[in-house]
Amino acid sequence: MVLGSAADSDDVVQVACERAWRAIATVDARRSFRPWFLRIVANTARNQRRSGWRRQAAELRLAAQPTVLATADPESSSVSDAEREVVIAAMNGLDSDDRLVIALRHFEQLSDKEMAVVMACPEGTVKSRLSRAMSRLRSELVRRDPARDRGTESLDD
Repeated sequence: MVLGSAADSDDVVQVACERAWRAIATVDARRSFRPWFLRIVANTARNQRRSGWRRQAAELRLAAQPTVLATADPESSSVSDAEREVVIAAMNGLDSDDRLVIALRHFEQLSDKEMAVVMACPEGTVKSRLSRAMSRLRSELVRRDPARDRGTESLDD
């Protein structure tokens, strides 16, 4: 999530749906609908931030969902919850552009090409922005938990 709260995200999606409905005639049938729509969502989110709506620290939908583990081991569950809290806090420490590029890749699972459409920039720019955002996330995780210094290599996946 990029905006700071689920309610803000829901509001942006609703406004984006209304805008998309009004602009549906502009959809190019030869292209994918999803990047077109997500670009409207991203632009609506940017407009919301610029208009001065309340800006809170980003909370990820993942944080609101309970952790489902194969084992009923409470210790494993609490470790997983604690790790998720650290990642959420680290994401909240990033700027909105970094959160956006990470969210599009890892939560929305968009390709570089789809992200380029949503972000209105070349694919190469998407790759470099994602690389820099992941580097900053890695640094933020290490800053928050120095013991993670050797365990952040998996963030490149």
